Amino acid sequence: MPTLLITGGGIGIGRASAETFAKAGYRIIVTDILDEGQAVADAIVANGGQAEFHRLDVRSTPDAERIVADVEHRFGPLDCILANAGIAHRVPMAEMSDAKWHHTIDIDLTGMLRVIRPALAGMKAAGKGSIICLSSIMGIAYGWDEHVHYSTAKAGVVGLVRSLAVELARAGIRVNGIAPGYIRTAQLLSEEHSLGPAGAEKAGEFIPMGRIGEPGEIADVALFLASNAARYLTGQVIVVDGGLLVGRY
Repeated sequence: MPTLLITGGGIGIGRASAETFAKAGYRIIVTDILDEGQAVADAIVANGGQAEFHRLDVRSTPDAERIVADVEHRFGPLDCILANAGIAHRVPMAEMSDAKWHHTIDIDLTGMLRVIRPALAGMKAAGKGSIICLSSIMGIAYGWDEHVHYSTAKAGVVGLVRSLAVELARAGIRVNGIAPGYIRTAQLLSEEHSLGPAGAEKAGEFIPMGRIGEPGEIADVALFLASNAARYLTGQVIVVDGGLLVGRY
């Protein structure tokens, strides 16, 4: 049974991905700083799958290394990592302290490094592995006012994907990313930090497909990237946005 480790697996895209991979026969290692991660793992087990929850703040290198080592000890090298954990806090540049800047970068970009790095030796020994990192259209195409730190981190994810893909290709490890557009998540629906419910629905009016996306639609792309169907695909960041980027004139 292949093993997936997912960060931020308690809600939104992370939860949908955990459920989607579980249905595809993966053992799911759900990690999150939120208690909801336990409920996700419990639901997968209740439905006949294999899953477990580990509390993880991706800002902690020792905790990330401990969890990866424990999982590898019991189940062997990870088959897939879905680096999904992230935050998007609205902070105007006039209020951007060093601490606020580093907080977002530390979670949204460096947090990926912390779970990927300790898993590489095992993946290299196995001669295979798939790493999938979540970027955003706000990191590859759009600027997002009052979210400069978020856009910077998500742009950094693109560089991480491309460079790591080249470094690991001959080891049999593929590295790809997903750049979601407007997806119905708690982050998007936050009035304080993003569009809010009304703004999210209004966004659907100018998306060519006529609606915002659902978390499961990102999860399905992640499953494809992890599968043998994507065996010759590495170093790519796939935009999943209902046609938003190509449809705005």
